[in-house]
Amino acid sequence: MVRIDLAKRAIAGDEEAILDLLKEQEDILYRTAFAYLRNEHDAIESMQELTYRTLKKIHTVKKPAYINTWLVRILINICLDMKKKQEKLIFKDPLEIPVASDDKQFEIADLIEQLPTDQQELIYLKYFQDLKNQEIAQLQNIPEGTVKSRLHSTLKKLRTLIGKEEI
Repeated sequence: MVRIDLAKRAIAGDEEAILDLLKEQEDILYRTAFAYLRNEHDAIESMQELTYRTLKKIHTVKKPAYINTWLVRILINICLDMKKKQEKLIFKDPLEIPVASDDKQFEIADLIEQLPTDQQELIYLKYFQDLKNQEIAQLQNIPEGTVKSRLHSTLKKLRTLIGKEEI
């Protein structure tokens, strides 16, 4: 959890406090970016963009207690934008990358990627960011009960996808 005094100084425009805040949250933010983008280069690029946007827009944060949520929301938006741009690229000669048949490192990430974007975001917030249902509800401006029901249906769909992969 971020220190409130550090968050207040950062919101007030103290650049050193902003950088300290980002440094404290760097590990969890990077893991989130990597989970979305699944590429070290892109994850680092998204972190750079997060730093830029944070320096420009941190004054818009209303409550210092929600600074972590704000950072995660900005990072997720950056990652989604990057994924959209990547989907628009069309390669004339696709590269063939040999993959070992027993390599299951990204199996769950591949299954999560098959879910709609809003369900992917819910999974990342709940299980990669360890946010509580109430925090997710505040972040998405929806009731906590809606978060619970969406999470339930998302997990049910994910279980179905896992079942199909085992066949």
